[in-house]
Amino acid sequence: MNASDRTPADLLRSALAADPARPLITFYDDATGERVELSVATFANWVAKTANLLQGELSAAPGDRLALLLPAHWQTAVWLLACSSVGVAAEVGGDPADADLVVAGPDTLEAGLACSGERIALSLAPLGRRFPAAPAGYADYAVEVPSQGDRFAPFVPVDADAPALVVDGTERSGAQLVEQARADAAALGLAPGSRLLSGLDYDGWQGLSSGLYAPLAAGGSVVLCRNLDRLGADGLEKRVESERVTHTSR
Repeated sequence: MNASDRTPADLLRSALAADPARPLITFYDDATGERVELSVATFANWVAKTANLLQGELSAAPGDRLALLLPAHWQTAVWLLACSSVGVAAEVGGDPADADLVVAGPDTLEAGLACSGERIALSLAPLGRRFPAAPAGYADYAVEVPSQGDRFAPFVPVDADAPALVVDGTERSGAQLVEQARADAAALGLAPGSRLLSGLDYDGWQGLSSGLYAPLAAGGSVVLCRNLDRLGADGLEKRVESERVTHTSR
């Protein structure tokens, strides 16, 4: 990847320039049987649309704080990169009452109502389906995002030294996040083309790094598995083989 990259959004741009067609995230939910594979180009398109939603429709700006109340999921990864693109600090599991915006899933809708700012709800249903009706107090992500632009340009350049991510009580700037992701990738032995299977949740740095940032920094990809404990040893072995997994983090 490009040594000059200083934010997660920079890493994604470099990945897009290098090989837009290669897989970036392959997501499984072993509770529902869902499998979704996103190429770098498809993932970047989702990120651009979501960043446009953040900046244009929700009026988010650099320095704002977004409470991200979502599990390990491909759409969570999209929101993390969209926040980086705009310059919004994503607080994973953050307190909605202290946040400027909140993004919640089906299990965290009640908690998210404590946010006095804009609220976005994700159904997390297969194929990114919308809710039958938008939850009270929320806009439905699946309704709002499709009409957004496929290209994104921030109104204000993103400061790589500004807060980008808060998790485990630790705040990281974009530059610190990229530096740590590169170090984690090296420690895991990741290289361009590596396929890392992660069954870790996104509630801590290790899960976020293994499930997104380290593979992205290395020029690899992630097989992100939710509810992996339901798969069983034989099923896991078959998945490792079928997905050409080179590394695991469980």
